[in-house]
Amino acid sequence: MALSKITGYLQGDKEKPVNKQQDKEVPAILSNDLSANIDEINKNFGTNKDIITRKFTFGKEQTRAAIIFAKGLVDTAIINSNILEPLLVNLPDHVNPPTIQIKNLLPISEISEENRIDVINTSILRGQTVLFLQDIDYAFVLKTSNAKGRNLEEPVSELQVRGPRIGFNENLIDNVTLLRKAGVNTELRFISLQLGKRFNKELVITYVEGIANPEIIENVKQKIESIDIDNIPESGYVEELIEENNFSLFPQVQSTERPDRVVAALTEGRIAIILDGTPFALIVPATINMFLQSPEDYYERWIAGSLVRFLRYVAAFIAVFTPALYISFVSFHQGLIPTKLALSIISSREGVPFPILIEALLMEVSIEILREAGLRLPKPIGQTIGIVGGLVIGDAAVQAGIVSPVTVIVVALTAISSFSLPQYNLSISLRVLRFIAMFFAATLGLYGVIVFFIFFSIHLVRLKSFGVPYLSPAVPYQTNDWKDFLIRLPISAMKKRPKIFKPTDTIRKG
Repeated sequence: MALSKITGYLQGDKEKPVNKQQDKEVPAILSNDLSANIDEINKNFGTNKDIITRKFTFGKEQTRAAIIFAKGLVDTAIINSNILEPLLVNLPDHVNPPTIQIKNLLPISEISEENRIDVINTSILRGQTVLFLQDIDYAFVLKTSNAKGRNLEEPVSELQVRGPRIGFNENLIDNVTLLRKAGVNTELRFISLQLGKRFNKELVITYVEGIANPEIIENVKQKIESIDIDNIPESGYVEELIEENNFSLFPQVQSTERPDRVVAALTEGRIAIILDGTPFALIVPATINMFLQSPEDYYERWIAGSLVRFLRYVAAFIAVFTPALYISFVSFHQGLIPTKLALSIISSREGVPFPILIEALLMEVSIEILREAGLRLPKPIGQTIGIVGGLVIGDAAVQAGIVSPVTVIVVALTAISSFSLPQYNLSISLRVLRFIAMFFAATLGLYGVIVFFIFFSIHLVRLKSFGVPYLSPAVPYQTNDWKDFLIRLPISAMKKRPKIFKPTDTIRKG
């Protein structure tokens, strides 16, 4: 796969450039003058000491040649033993370069010919070595990249008790290889694109041919090709630039570090987007129930997996509405609270100088600050700050009479519920919605919470991800897809793929 992908790019048969204006320009090409070619390449890179030009002559006719590479991006051992040594030391006497035989002399796994200067520049910056020969108007692009990167490790943001212990890293080739290792599949396809005008990066769209809907594939491809930006440092940029509603609080693209989650999505008919330099892959289309599911749901028996999944839906409701309901009941609808509980709440709030909204906001903001502090500090210290800080601040606030114990319990239950969600980006969205719901409750009481819920539902019903309704399979109602929605039925019962993605092959094999 790597050979065909890289060779295809170097031969110029990749996807069209992102910039439509550049697509109309005629690219500069090499001449048959070695010195002019070297000067042109070096002029593009400027006076950079990491771009190395090595000139030499070889063969019985002393053919002039040169190699250009970027120091640090290449494996110099490969250059010395597989390029320079065969040409300068072990060249057979009967070879008369420059000829096409040069490709047969170098023990390099990937060799291609290229005459476009822009492609040659990109190849050098990707760790390839380019060999130029006198009287030849093209260059040989040689695979010599030194793929140093982080080792494959367990995903940090998506920990599981059971399941694969390996996650993506920042190396695109490693990530593509992980998908290949998921199983032998000749229908797995990779479309390679280039993003970023000044800092160019490679992006791969992957899907399973025969399952993914061609219309969705083309839609994803067009949106990515329309991205016009200088630099794409992380897949979050791509996520924001391709989603349909930038003003929605809900993520419309699913991000993950787990290859098994990506493979599962591909077999459902969805599409994955992998960007070089980030361990987070993107999955589209996305629906809200996918952010509440975990791959572990399928690794445990279906009854246990269904129970845990249903608890996540309950936790999501608690994370958004519990503080708002607490504020509305205590401030406006005390008659709806059981008498003993109402008396307990009243006694606990005795002496508290703030209204219930301010009291809840103080604790919620404190919890959010502690959460962020725990994330930014080193891991051992962060855990200590999160636990000890919450206990100390909560106890001190109660002792000082600033907040009531019941408020501390409500805020703590809300925080724990938001921690139980498997996707961090959905957790952030629900945290913002929680504050909005609290202001509605403080203004109109329970009626305000109902109004907020109506607006909330209307927005979700209208929201789409690449043409797929965000609330599916609930809206529109898909009977077959409910087998893997609020609960998960046995795998043997899920004989069809999700209908909402309109897969070309609707029946799961086996």
